Amino acid sequence: MNFLNKYNLKITDEELLKLALTHSSYSNEHKGGNYERLEFLGDAVLQLITSEYFYKTLPEVGEGELSKIRASFVCEEALAQYSKDVGIPNHIRLGNGQIKALNDTIIADCFESVLGAIYLDKGFNVAKKYCLEVLTPYIKEHHIFLGDYKSRLQEMVQTDRKTLEYVLVSETGPSHDKTFVFDVVIDGIVYGRGTGKSKKEAEQQAAKNALAKKA
Repeated sequence: MNFLNKYNLKITDEELLKLALTHSSYSNEHKGGNYERLEFLGDAVLQLITSEYFYKTLPEVGEGELSKIRASFVCEEALAQYSKDVGIPNHIRLGNGQIKALNDTIIADCFESVLGAIYLDKGFNVAKKYCLEVLTPYIKEHHIFLGDYKSRLQEMVQTDRKTLEYVLVSETGPSHDKTFVFDVVIDGIVYGRGTGKSKKEAEQQAAKNALAKKA
């Protein structure tokens, strides 16, 4: 696994890197852990790195706008793109039932879990250097990631001062290959329904469908 070489990075603890690339479907079949705890850690590291970056580079921008800008560069679509740029997807370990169902949710999760592994193995400064090397080309070209439909819908609803919630309709399939269905409900009315292999993916699809209706 030499995909980090182009960033002059080598993880000393190879087992930690393997863990960061191990989906629950694989760990269910082969025993052992998966990347979820490292994803949790990597998410926090990513939030700190990007928060500090925008705080320092946009001194005239207020808190609310900073939050929107940060969200646009750490949404699922953005993370999946970064992950592909790094070359992470080719190394993700999946169970037999999941191999043909590798999706952007898993790919995005692994960007965070790998970042978490880098942080544990090399420390914050190295994790920050790597992360910004991946992200800043997109930031500097003002790239627009359109896939964060939840944030866009939330902004629209806040303008109208309406209530917004995501309601789980169904959850089917074995633990390593679940399918989720969510409704997005605005002021008690269902505006969209989404299906996905994770809750986040299903909610994004529901939000996308709701935006299409409200457009």
